Amino acid sequence: MTENAMFCFQCQEAARGTGCTLKGVCGKDSRTAAAMDLLLFVVRGVSVVADELRIHGHEIAPETNRFIVDSLFSTITNANFDEESICRRIDHGLTLRDNLINEAQRFDLSLPAVDELTWRGKRADYEVKAATVGVLRETDADTRSLKELIVYGLKGMAAYLEHAMRLEHDDKSLHAFMQHALAAITCGSLSAEELLSLVMQTGEAGVKTMALLDTANTARYGQPEMTRVNIGVRNRPGILISGHDLRDLEELLEQTKDAGIDVYTHSEMLPGHYYPAFKKYAHFAGNYGNAWWKQREEFSSFNGPILFTTNCIVPPLPGANYKNRVFTTNSTGYPGFKHIQTGADGRKDFSEIIALAKQCQPPTEIERGEILGGFAHNQVMALAGPVVEAVKSGAIRRFIVMAGCDGRMKTREYYTEFARRLPKDTVILTAGCAKYRYNKLNLGDINGIPRVLDAGQCNDSYSLAVIALKLKEVFALADINELPITYNIAWYEQKAVIVLLALLSLGVKNIHLGPTLPAFLSPGVANVLVEKFGIAGIGEVESDLGLFGLSA
Repeated sequence: MTENAMFCFQCQEAARGTGCTLKGVCGKDSRTAAAMDLLLFVVRGVSVVADELRIHGHEIAPETNRFIVDSLFSTITNANFDEESICRRIDHGLTLRDNLINEAQRFDLSLPAVDELTWRGKRADYEVKAATVGVLRETDADTRSLKELIVYGLKGMAAYLEHAMRLEHDDKSLHAFMQHALAAITCGSLSAEELLSLVMQTGEAGVKTMALLDTANTARYGQPEMTRVNIGVRNRPGILISGHDLRDLEELLEQTKDAGIDVYTHSEMLPGHYYPAFKKYAHFAGNYGNAWWKQREEFSSFNGPILFTTNCIVPPLPGANYKNRVFTTNSTGYPGFKHIQTGADGRKDFSEIIALAKQCQPPTEIERGEILGGFAHNQVMALAGPVVEAVKSGAIRRFIVMAGCDGRMKTREYYTEFARRLPKDTVILTAGCAKYRYNKLNLGDINGIPRVLDAGQCNDSYSLAVIALKLKEVFALADINELPITYNIAWYEQKAVIVLLALLSLGVKNIHLGPTLPAFLSPGVANVLVEKFGIAGIGEVESDLGLFGLSA
Protein backbone atom coordinates (compact mmCIF):
# COMPACT_ATOMS: atom_id res chain seq x y z
CA MET A 1 0.00 0.00 0.00
CA THR A 2 3.02 2.29 0.39
CA GLU A 3 3.00 3.24 -3.32
CA ASN A 4 -0.35 5.02 -2.88
CA ALA A 5 -0.38 8.78 -3.33
CA MET A 6 -2.81 8.88 -0.40
CA PHE A 7 -5.03 6.63 1.64
CA CYS A 8 -8.37 7.76 3.02
CA PHE A 9 -11.36 5.62 3.94
CA GLN A 10 -13.25 7.90 6.32
CA CYS A 11 -16.40 8.46 4.23
CA GLN A 12 -19.06 6.24 2.70
CA GLU A 13 -17.85 6.92 -0.85
CA ALA A 14 -14.38 5.45 -0.26
CA ALA A 15 -13.19 4.17 -3.64
CA ARG A 16 -14.13 0.54 -4.35
CA GLY A 17 -15.46 0.36 -0.80
CA THR A 18 -11.89 0.14 0.54
CA GLY A 19 -10.23 3.57 0.34
CA CYS A 20 -9.17 6.41 -1.96
CA THR A 21 -5.53 6.07 -3.03
CA LEU A 22 -4.94 8.56 -5.86
CA LYS A 23 -7.55 11.25 -5.30
CA GLY A 24 -10.56 11.41 -3.02
CA VAL A 25 -13.97 10.67 -4.50
CA CYS A 26 -14.90 13.87 -2.63
CA GLY A 27 -12.44 15.76 -4.86
CA LYS A 28 -9.64 16.12 -2.29
CA ASP A 29 -6.23 15.83 -3.97
CA SER A 30 -3.35 13.79 -2.58
CA ARG A 31 -1.34 16.81 -1.40
CA THR A 32 -4.24 18.13 0.66
CA ALA A 33 -4.89 14.63 2.00
CA ALA A 34 -1.24 14.40 3.06
CA ALA A 35 -1.42 17.78 4.76
CA MET A 36 -4.48 16.60 6.69
CA ASP A 37 -2.63 13.47 7.79
CA LEU A 38 0.17 15.66 9.12
CA LEU A 39 -2.28 18.01 10.81
CA LEU A 40 -3.84 15.07 12.65
CA PHE A 41 -0.31 13.96 13.64
CA VAL A 42 0.24 17.42 15.14
CA VAL A 43 -3.16 17.33 16.84
CA ARG A 44 -2.19 14.05 18.47
CA GLY A 45 1.05 15.60 19.72
CA VAL A 46 -0.71 18.63 21.18
CA SER A 47 -3.22 16.31 22.84
CA VAL A 48 -0.54 14.12 24.42
CA VAL A 49 1.07 17.07 26.20
CA ALA A 50 -2.25 18.73 27.09
CA ASP A 51 -3.53 15.48 28.57
CA GLU A 52 -0.39 15.03 30.67
CA LEU A 53 -0.56 18.59 31.96
CA ARG A 54 -4.24 18.21 32.80
CA ILE A 55 -3.64 14.90 34.63
CA HIS A 56 -1.20 16.77 36.88
CA GLY A 57 -3.71 19.50 37.67
CA HIS A 58 -2.64 22.19 35.21
CA GLU A 59 -5.18 24.29 33.31
CA ILE A 60 -5.17 24.09 29.51
CA ALA A 61 -5.59 27.38 27.67
CA PRO A 62 -8.74 27.85 25.53
CA GLU A 63 -6.50 28.42 22.49
CA THR A 64 -5.38 24.80 22.67
CA ASN A 65 -8.93 23.52 22.90
CA ARG A 66 -10.02 25.69 19.98
CA PHE A 67 -7.10 24.52 17.85
CA ILE A 68 -7.91 20.84 18.34
CA VAL A 69 -11.63 21.30 17.68
CA ASP A 70 -11.04 23.41 14.55
CA SER A 71 -8.35 21.08 13.20
CA LEU A 72 -10.50 17.99 13.60
CA PHE A 73 -13.45 19.77 11.99
CA SER A 74 -11.36 20.97 9.05
CA THR A 75 -10.41 17.38 8.16
CA ILE A 76 -14.03 16.17 7.93
CA THR A 77 -15.07 15.02 4.46
CA ASN A 78 -15.94 17.88 2.09
CA ALA A 79 -15.08 20.62 4.59
CA ASN A 80 -11.70 21.95 3.46
CA PHE A 81 -9.86 21.47 0.18
CA ASP A 82 -7.34 24.29 0.71
CA GLU A 83 -3.89 22.81 1.31
CA GLU A 84 -2.41 26.14 2.37
CA SER A 85 -5.03 26.69 5.08
CA ILE A 86 -4.31 23.19 6.41
CA CYS A 87 -0.56 23.92 6.43
CA ARG A 88 -1.15 27.13 8.38
CA ARG A 89 -2.95 25.04 10.98
CA ILE A 90 0.06 22.70 11.11
CA ASP A 91 2.36 25.71 11.65
CA HIS A 92 0.18 26.94 14.49
CA GLY A 93 -0.16 23.48 16.01
CA LEU A 94 3.59 22.89 16.12
CA THR A 95 4.05 26.18 17.95
CA LEU A 96 1.31 25.28 20.41
CA ARG A 97 2.81 21.82 20.96
CA ASP A 98 6.28 23.19 21.63
CA ASN A 99 4.92 25.78 24.04
CA LEU A 100 3.08 23.04 25.91
CA ILE A 101 6.23 20.91 26.00
CA ASN A 102 8.14 23.83 27.49
CA GLU A 103 5.39 24.26 30.07
CA ALA A 104 5.54 20.56 30.98
CA GLN A 105 9.29 20.75 31.36
CA ARG A 106 8.95 23.70 33.74
CA PHE A 107 6.82 21.45 35.94
CA ASP A 108 9.33 18.57 35.60
CA LEU A 109 6.74 16.37 33.93
CA SER A 110 7.93 13.29 32.08
CA LEU A 111 6.55 13.08 28.54
CA PRO A 112 6.40 9.95 26.37
CA ALA A 113 9.05 9.65 23.66
CA VAL A 114 6.60 9.49 20.77
CA ASP A 115 7.23 10.83 17.29
CA GLU A 116 4.33 13.25 17.68
CA LEU A 117 6.40 15.11 20.31
CA THR A 118 9.95 14.68 19.05
CA TRP A 119 9.57 15.63 15.37
CA ARG A 120 10.87 19.12 14.65
CA GLY A 121 10.24 19.56 10.93
CA LYS A 122 9.68 22.77 8.99
CA ARG A 123 7.43 23.57 6.00
CA ALA A 124 9.93 22.06 3.59
CA ASP A 125 9.69 18.77 5.49
CA TYR A 126 5.91 18.52 5.65
CA GLU A 127 5.32 16.46 2.52
CA VAL A 128 7.93 13.82 3.33
CA LYS A 129 6.79 13.49 6.94
CA ALA A 130 3.12 13.31 5.99
CA ALA A 131 3.80 10.16 3.97
CA THR A 132 4.76 8.35 7.19
CA VAL A 133 1.94 9.37 9.54
CA GLY A 134 -1.28 8.54 7.71
CA VAL A 135 -3.93 5.94 8.44
CA LEU A 136 -1.71 3.01 7.39
CA ARG A 137 0.93 3.80 10.02
CA GLU A 138 -0.96 1.29 12.17
CA THR A 139 -0.27 -2.11 10.63
CA ASP A 140 -2.77 -4.25 12.54
CA ALA A 141 -6.11 -4.03 10.74
CA ASP A 142 -8.35 -4.40 13.82
CA THR A 143 -6.34 -1.96 15.92
CA ARG A 144 -6.33 0.51 13.03
CA SER A 145 -10.07 0.11 12.61
CA LEU A 146 -10.86 0.78 16.26
CA LYS A 147 -8.48 3.74 16.46
CA GLU A 148 -9.94 5.34 13.34
CA LEU A 149 -13.48 4.70 14.58
CA ILE A 150 -12.54 6.74 17.66
CA VAL A 151 -10.89 9.48 15.60
CA TYR A 152 -13.84 9.77 13.24
CA GLY A 153 -16.21 9.93 16.19
CA LEU A 154 -14.06 12.72 17.64
CA LYS A 155 -14.18 14.58 14.33
CA GLY A 156 -17.97 14.53 14.40
CA MET A 157 -17.95 15.52 18.04
CA ALA A 158 -15.62 18.44 17.23
CA ALA A 159 -18.03 19.71 14.57
CA TYR A 160 -20.90 19.89 17.02
CA LEU A 161 -18.74 21.28 19.80
CA GLU A 162 -17.48 24.11 17.59
CA HIS A 163 -21.07 25.17 16.83
CA ALA A 164 -21.85 25.27 20.55
CA MET A 165 -18.65 27.19 21.30
CA ARG A 166 -19.57 29.82 18.73
CA LEU A 167 -22.78 30.32 20.71
CA GLU A 168 -20.75 30.73 23.92
CA HIS A 169 -21.60 27.29 25.31
CA ASP A 170 -18.64 25.13 26.21
CA ASP A 171 -17.73 22.25 28.49
CA LYS A 172 -14.14 21.67 29.60
CA SER A 173 -14.84 18.00 30.25
CA LEU A 174 -15.52 17.46 26.54
CA HIS A 175 -12.16 18.93 25.56
CA ALA A 176 -10.50 16.87 28.29
CA PHE A 177 -12.06 13.67 26.94
CA MET A 178 -11.21 14.50 23.35
CA GLN A 179 -7.57 15.14 24.17
CA HIS A 180 -7.34 12.13 26.48
CA ALA A 181 -8.72 9.84 23.78
CA LEU A 182 -6.25 11.17 21.20
CA ALA A 183 -3.40 10.74 23.69
CA ALA A 184 -4.49 7.21 24.54
CA ILE A 185 -4.48 6.00 20.93
CA THR A 186 -1.11 7.71 20.39
CA CYS A 187 0.83 6.47 23.40
CA GLY A 188 -0.95 3.48 24.83
CA SER A 189 -0.64 -0.15 23.78
CA LEU A 190 -4.35 -0.62 24.22
CA SER A 191 -6.00 -3.99 23.82
CA ALA A 192 -8.99 -4.47 21.54
CA GLU A 193 -11.24 -4.50 24.61
CA GLU A 194 -9.74 -1.24 25.87
CA LEU A 195 -10.13 0.37 22.45
CA LEU A 196 -13.74 -0.79 22.22
CA SER A 197 -14.35 0.72 25.65
CA LEU A 198 -12.89 4.00 24.38
CA VAL A 199 -15.21 3.78 21.37
CA MET A 200 -18.19 3.59 23.73
CA GLN A 201 -16.86 6.45 25.84
CA THR A 202 -16.63 8.49 22.62
CA GLY A 203 -20.32 7.78 22.03
CA GLU A 204 -21.15 8.92 25.57
CA ALA A 205 -19.19 12.14 25.00
CA GLY A 206 -21.07 12.54 21.71
CA VAL A 207 -24.41 12.46 23.52
CA LYS A 208 -23.15 15.09 25.94
CA THR A 209 -21.89 17.25 23.07
CA MET A 210 -25.14 17.11 21.15
CA ALA A 211 -27.07 17.94 24.32
CA LEU A 212 -24.79 20.96 24.80
CA LEU A 213 -25.41 22.12 21.23
CA ASP A 214 -29.16 21.59 21.62
CA THR A 215 -29.07 23.84 24.70
CA ALA A 216 -26.94 26.43 22.89
CA ASN A 217 -29.25 26.55 19.88
CA THR A 218 -32.53 26.66 21.78
CA ALA A 219 -31.32 29.13 24.42
CA ARG A 220 -30.47 31.61 21.70
CA TYR A 221 -33.03 30.91 19.00
CA GLY A 222 -35.95 29.23 20.80
CA GLN A 223 -37.37 25.73 20.49
CA PRO A 224 -37.86 24.54 16.89
CA GLU A 225 -41.52 24.45 15.95
CA MET A 226 -43.65 22.91 13.23
CA THR A 227 -43.02 25.07 10.17
CA ARG A 228 -43.88 25.07 6.48
CA VAL A 229 -40.90 26.24 4.43
CA ASN A 230 -41.31 27.76 0.96
CA ILE A 231 -39.19 26.07 -1.74
CA GLY A 232 -39.99 28.57 -4.48
CA VAL A 233 -38.26 31.91 -5.14
CA ARG A 234 -38.98 35.63 -4.96
CA ASN A 235 -38.10 38.30 -7.49
CA ARG A 236 -35.21 39.94 -5.63
CA PRO A 237 -31.49 39.03 -5.61
CA GLY A 238 -30.55 36.53 -2.94
CA ILE A 239 -27.77 34.98 -0.89
CA LEU A 240 -27.69 31.21 -0.43
CA ILE A 241 -26.32 29.95 2.89
CA SER A 242 -25.31 26.33 3.31
CA GLY A 243 -23.83 24.19 6.07
CA HIS A 244 -24.80 23.93 9.74
CA ASP A 245 -23.70 27.06 11.62
CA LEU A 246 -26.72 28.95 12.98
CA ARG A 247 -24.57 31.80 14.33
CA ASP A 248 -23.53 32.61 10.77
CA LEU A 249 -27.16 32.48 9.66
CA GLU A 250 -28.07 34.91 12.42
CA GLU A 251 -25.32 37.37 11.52
CA LEU A 252 -26.12 37.17 7.81
CA LEU A 253 -29.83 37.81 8.38
CA GLU A 254 -29.08 40.72 10.67
CA GLN A 255 -26.66 42.33 8.21
CA THR A 256 -29.01 41.92 5.23
CA LYS A 257 -32.32 42.95 6.78
CA ASP A 258 -32.38 46.36 5.10
CA ALA A 259 -30.31 45.50 2.01
CA GLY A 260 -33.11 44.76 -0.46
CA ILE A 261 -32.05 41.16 -0.91
CA ASP A 262 -33.35 37.80 0.31
CA VAL A 263 -31.63 34.97 2.15
CA TYR A 264 -32.26 31.33 1.23
CA THR A 265 -31.05 28.16 2.94
CA HIS A 266 -29.52 25.20 1.15
CA SER A 267 -29.14 21.59 2.26
CA GLU A 268 -28.38 21.26 6.01
CA MET A 269 -29.27 24.90 6.74
CA LEU A 270 -32.94 24.18 6.01
CA PRO A 271 -33.77 23.68 9.75
CA GLY A 272 -32.86 27.31 10.41
CA HIS A 273 -36.44 28.06 9.36
CA TYR A 274 -37.76 26.05 12.30
CA TYR A 275 -36.35 28.37 15.00
CA PRO A 276 -38.65 31.18 16.21
CA ALA A 277 -35.84 33.76 16.40
CA PHE A 278 -35.32 33.68 12.64
CA LYS A 279 -38.98 34.11 11.73
CA LYS A 280 -38.88 37.85 12.43
CA TYR A 281 -36.79 38.38 9.29
CA ALA A 282 -39.17 39.09 6.41
CA HIS A 283 -36.36 38.58 3.90
CA PHE A 284 -35.68 35.01 5.10
CA ALA A 285 -37.25 33.68 1.92
CA GLY A 286 -37.15 29.88 2.06
CA ASN A 287 -35.05 26.87 1.06
CA TYR A 288 -33.48 26.54 -2.38
CA GLY A 289 -32.64 23.12 -3.70
CA ASN A 290 -31.84 19.82 -2.12
CA ALA A 291 -29.00 17.92 -0.45
CA TRP A 292 -25.36 19.02 -0.73
CA TRP A 293 -24.41 16.79 -3.65
CA LYS A 294 -26.75 18.58 -6.07
CA GLN A 295 -25.04 21.93 -5.53
CA ARG A 296 -23.28 22.12 -8.90
CA GLU A 297 -26.51 22.57 -10.85
CA GLU A 298 -28.38 24.37 -8.06
CA PHE A 299 -25.63 26.93 -7.43
CA SER A 300 -25.54 27.63 -11.17
CA SER A 301 -29.23 28.49 -11.27
CA PHE A 302 -29.30 30.40 -7.98
CA ASN A 303 -27.45 33.31 -9.65
CA GLY A 304 -26.37 34.97 -6.38
CA PRO A 305 -23.50 34.43 -3.91
CA ILE A 306 -23.21 31.29 -1.80
CA LEU A 307 -21.82 31.11 1.74
CA PHE A 308 -20.45 27.81 3.09
CA THR A 309 -20.50 27.84 6.88
CA THR A 310 -19.39 24.18 7.13
CA ASN A 311 -19.17 21.14 4.89
CA CYS A 312 -20.25 19.87 2.41
CA ILE A 313 -18.35 21.46 -0.51
CA VAL A 314 -18.40 19.78 -3.92
CA PRO A 315 -15.47 21.04 -6.01
CA PRO A 316 -16.91 23.06 -8.91
CA LEU A 317 -16.35 21.97 -12.49
CA PRO A 318 -13.78 24.05 -14.44
CA GLY A 319 -16.43 26.00 -16.35
CA ALA A 320 -18.81 26.54 -13.42
CA ASN A 321 -20.51 29.93 -13.61
CA TYR A 322 -20.63 30.32 -9.82
CA LYS A 323 -16.96 29.88 -8.85
CA ASN A 324 -16.49 33.60 -8.25
CA ARG A 325 -19.66 33.79 -6.14
CA VAL A 326 -18.69 31.28 -3.41
CA PHE A 327 -17.43 32.25 0.05
CA THR A 328 -16.24 30.03 2.91
CA THR A 329 -15.87 30.60 6.64
CA ASN A 330 -15.01 28.72 9.86
CA SER A 331 -13.27 25.38 9.19
CA THR A 332 -14.11 25.30 5.49
CA GLY A 333 -11.89 26.28 2.61
CA TYR A 334 -11.40 25.84 -1.12
CA PRO A 335 -8.67 27.30 -3.38
CA GLY A 336 -10.01 30.41 -5.09
CA PHE A 337 -13.02 30.83 -2.79
CA LYS A 338 -12.91 33.99 -0.67
CA HIS A 339 -12.67 33.12 3.04
CA ILE A 340 -14.49 35.27 5.60
CA GLN A 341 -12.55 35.47 8.85
CA THR A 342 -14.03 35.93 12.30
CA GLY A 343 -13.20 39.35 13.71
CA ALA A 344 -11.56 40.05 17.05
CA ASP A 345 -15.04 40.68 18.46
CA GLY A 346 -16.18 37.19 17.42
CA ARG A 347 -18.34 38.52 14.58
CA LYS A 348 -18.04 38.40 10.80
CA ASP A 349 -18.37 41.09 8.18
CA PHE A 350 -20.47 39.86 5.27
CA SER A 351 -20.52 43.21 3.46
CA GLU A 352 -18.59 41.84 0.47
CA ILE A 353 -21.17 39.08 -0.02
CA ILE A 354 -24.02 41.56 0.32
CA ALA A 355 -22.49 43.95 -2.22
CA LEU A 356 -22.04 41.11 -4.71
CA ALA A 357 -25.63 39.93 -4.20
CA LYS A 358 -26.97 43.35 -5.17
CA GLN A 359 -25.29 42.97 -8.57
CA CYS A 360 -26.82 39.55 -9.28
CA GLN A 361 -30.06 38.42 -10.85
CA PRO A 362 -32.77 36.82 -8.68
CA PRO A 363 -32.65 33.05 -8.34
CA THR A 364 -34.05 30.95 -11.16
CA GLU A 365 -37.03 28.96 -9.93
CA ILE A 366 -36.41 25.19 -9.87
CA GLU A 367 -39.49 24.05 -7.92
CA ARG A 368 -42.56 25.29 -6.07
CA GLY A 369 -44.38 24.35 -2.93
CA GLU A 370 -43.59 23.84 0.74
CA ILE A 371 -41.95 21.27 2.95
CA LEU A 372 -42.88 20.62 6.56
CA GLY A 373 -40.39 20.31 9.41
CA GLY A 374 -39.52 21.44 12.89
CA PHE A 375 -40.20 18.25 14.84
CA ALA A 376 -37.37 18.40 17.35
CA HIS A 377 -37.97 16.83 20.75
CA ASN A 378 -39.83 19.78 22.27
CA GLN A 379 -42.33 19.96 19.40
CA VAL A 380 -42.87 16.18 19.37
CA MET A 381 -43.40 16.18 23.13
CA ALA A 382 -46.06 18.85 22.59
CA LEU A 383 -47.79 16.25 20.40
CA ALA A 384 -47.14 13.47 22.92
CA GLY A 385 -50.81 12.94 23.72
CA PRO A 386 -51.96 12.28 20.14
CA VAL A 387 -48.79 10.28 19.39
CA VAL A 388 -49.18 8.00 22.42
CA GLU A 389 -52.87 7.54 21.73
CA ALA A 390 -52.14 6.70 18.08
CA VAL A 391 -49.62 4.05 19.18
CA LYS A 392 -51.98 2.57 21.77
CA SER A 393 -54.87 2.43 19.29
CA GLY A 394 -52.73 0.86 16.60
CA ALA A 395 -53.06 3.83 14.25
CA ILE A 396 -49.26 4.11 14.42
CA ARG A 397 -47.77 0.65 14.19
CA ARG A 398 -44.11 1.62 14.08
CA PHE A 399 -41.65 4.52 13.91
CA ILE A 400 -38.81 4.27 11.39
CA VAL A 401 -35.70 6.31 12.15
CA MET A 402 -34.29 7.27 8.74
CA ALA A 403 -31.87 9.94 9.89
CA GLY A 404 -28.35 10.54 8.60
CA CYS A 405 -26.69 11.75 5.44
CA ASP A 406 -27.46 11.88 1.75
CA GLY A 407 -24.92 11.24 -0.97
CA ARG A 408 -24.38 10.81 -4.68
CA MET A 409 -24.50 7.03 -5.06
CA LYS A 410 -27.40 5.73 -7.14
CA THR A 411 -27.92 3.04 -4.49
CA ARG A 412 -29.28 5.79 -2.20
CA GLU A 413 -32.47 5.72 -4.25
CA TYR A 414 -33.20 2.80 -1.91
CA TYR A 415 -34.19 5.29 0.80
CA THR A 416 -36.70 7.09 -1.40
CA GLU A 417 -38.29 3.81 -2.43
CA PHE A 418 -38.21 2.47 1.13
CA ALA A 419 -40.04 5.56 2.41
CA ARG A 420 -42.55 5.44 -0.43
CA ARG A 421 -43.38 1.79 0.21
CA LEU A 422 -43.68 1.95 3.98
CA PRO A 423 -47.16 1.00 5.24
CA LYS A 424 -49.41 3.97 5.92
CA ASP A 425 -49.49 3.18 9.64
CA THR A 426 -45.77 4.00 10.05
CA VAL A 427 -44.09 7.33 10.84
CA ILE A 428 -40.60 8.35 9.71
CA LEU A 429 -38.36 10.14 12.23
CA THR A 430 -35.53 11.93 10.46
CA ALA A 431 -32.71 14.42 10.87
CA GLY A 432 -29.80 15.35 8.62
CA CYS A 433 -29.76 15.72 4.85
CA ALA A 434 -30.98 12.12 4.36
CA LYS A 435 -34.45 13.66 4.53
CA TYR A 436 -34.09 15.08 1.03
CA ARG A 437 -34.64 11.55 -0.26
CA TYR A 438 -38.27 11.65 0.89
CA ASN A 439 -39.26 14.98 2.46
CA LYS A 440 -40.97 16.12 -0.73
CA LEU A 441 -43.04 12.96 -1.12
CA ASN A 442 -46.72 13.26 -0.30
CA LEU A 443 -46.84 10.61 2.43
CA GLY A 444 -49.82 12.11 4.26
CA ASP A 445 -50.52 11.94 7.99
CA ILE A 446 -51.96 9.72 10.71
CA ASN A 447 -54.74 11.41 12.67
CA GLY A 448 -53.14 14.77 11.90
CA ILE A 449 -49.60 13.60 12.74
CA PRO A 450 -47.36 14.00 9.66
CA ARG A 451 -45.78 10.75 8.52
CA VAL A 452 -42.39 12.45 8.15
CA LEU A 453 -41.23 14.17 11.34
CA ASP A 454 -38.07 16.13 10.54
CA ALA A 455 -36.10 17.06 13.67
CA GLY A 456 -33.52 19.17 11.82
CA GLN A 457 -29.79 18.90 11.19
CA CYS A 458 -27.66 15.79 11.72
CA ASN A 459 -26.81 16.93 15.26
CA ASP A 460 -30.56 16.99 15.93
CA SER A 461 -30.43 13.21 15.87
CA TYR A 462 -30.08 13.91 19.58
CA SER A 463 -33.75 14.91 19.47
CA LEU A 464 -34.63 11.48 18.11
CA ALA A 465 -32.82 9.88 21.06
CA VAL A 466 -34.67 12.16 23.50
CA ILE A 467 -37.99 11.24 21.87
CA ALA A 468 -37.19 7.52 22.12
CA LEU A 469 -36.19 7.81 25.78
CA LYS A 470 -39.36 9.76 26.53
CA LEU A 471 -41.53 7.15 24.81
CA LYS A 472 -39.74 4.43 26.78
CA GLU A 473 -40.72 6.29 29.94
CA VAL A 474 -44.32 6.87 28.83
CA PHE A 475 -44.84 3.21 27.99
CA ALA A 476 -43.00 2.09 31.15
CA LEU A 477 -40.57 -0.12 29.24
CA ALA A 478 -37.43 -1.59 30.77
CA ASP A 479 -35.39 -1.43 27.56
CA ILE A 480 -35.29 1.20 24.82
CA ASN A 481 -35.16 -1.62 22.28
CA GLU A 482 -38.69 -2.70 23.29
CA LEU A 483 -40.09 0.41 21.60
CA PRO A 484 -41.82 0.05 18.22
CA ILE A 485 -38.88 1.76 16.50
CA THR A 486 -36.79 0.49 13.58
CA TYR A 487 -33.45 2.14 12.75
CA ASN A 488 -32.61 2.29 9.04
CA ILE A 489 -29.99 5.01 8.86
CA ALA A 490 -27.97 6.40 5.95
CA TRP A 491 -24.44 7.66 6.61
CA TYR A 492 -21.82 9.59 4.66
CA GLU A 493 -19.23 11.26 6.88
CA GLN A 494 -17.89 11.59 10.41
CA LYS A 495 -20.75 13.51 11.98
CA ALA A 496 -22.87 10.46 11.22
CA VAL A 497 -20.22 8.33 12.94
CA ILE A 498 -20.58 10.18 16.25
CA VAL A 499 -24.38 9.93 15.97
CA LEU A 500 -24.04 6.16 15.52
CA LEU A 501 -21.68 5.86 18.50
CA ALA A 502 -24.02 8.04 20.56
CA LEU A 503 -26.95 5.72 19.81
CA LEU A 504 -24.88 2.67 20.71
CA SER A 505 -23.85 4.27 24.00
CA LEU A 506 -27.55 4.79 24.82
CA GLY A 507 -28.14 1.08 24.38
CA VAL A 508 -29.84 1.19 20.98
CA LYS A 509 -29.33 -2.06 19.08
CA ASN A 510 -30.15 -3.55 15.69
CA ILE A 511 -29.30 -0.43 13.69
CA HIS A 512 -29.24 -0.94 9.93
CA LEU A 513 -26.61 1.24 8.27
CA GLY A 514 -26.27 1.96 4.57
CA PRO A 515 -25.95 2.20 1.71
CA THR A 516 -22.71 0.37 2.59
CA LEU A 517 -20.98 -0.41 5.85
CA PRO A 518 -17.94 1.79 6.59
CA ALA A 519 -14.72 0.82 4.82
CA PHE A 520 -12.81 1.62 8.01
CA LEU A 521 -14.46 -1.29 9.81
CA SER A 522 -12.14 -4.27 9.52
CA PRO A 523 -13.84 -7.67 9.25
CA GLY A 524 -12.92 -8.37 12.87
CA VAL A 525 -14.33 -5.09 14.20
CA ALA A 526 -17.42 -5.37 11.99
CA ASN A 527 -18.07 -8.82 13.47
CA VAL A 528 -17.83 -7.41 17.00
CA LEU A 529 -20.34 -4.66 16.18
CA VAL A 530 -22.68 -7.21 14.62
CA GLU A 531 -22.46 -9.59 17.57
CA LYS A 532 -22.49 -6.99 20.35
CA PHE A 533 -24.88 -4.37 18.93
CA GLY A 534 -26.71 -6.02 16.05
CA ILE A 535 -25.30 -3.59 13.46
CA ALA A 536 -26.30 -4.65 9.96
CA GLY A 537 -26.31 -3.35 6.42
CA ILE A 538 -29.24 -2.91 4.06
CA GLY A 539 -30.49 -5.15 1.27
CA GLU A 540 -33.30 -4.78 -1.25
CA VAL A 541 -36.30 -2.67 -0.30
CA GLU A 542 -38.80 -5.52 -0.46
CA SER A 543 -36.70 -7.92 1.59
CA ASP A 544 -35.87 -5.25 4.17
CA LEU A 545 -39.53 -4.34 4.59
CA GLY A 546 -40.18 -8.00 5.30
CA LEU A 547 -37.22 -8.22 7.66
CA PHE A 548 -38.58 -5.27 9.64
CA GLY A 549 -42.09 -6.74 9.66
CA LEU A 550 -43.36 -3.90 7.45
CA SER A 551 -44.52 -5.65 4.33
CA ALA A 552 -47.82 -4.30 3.06
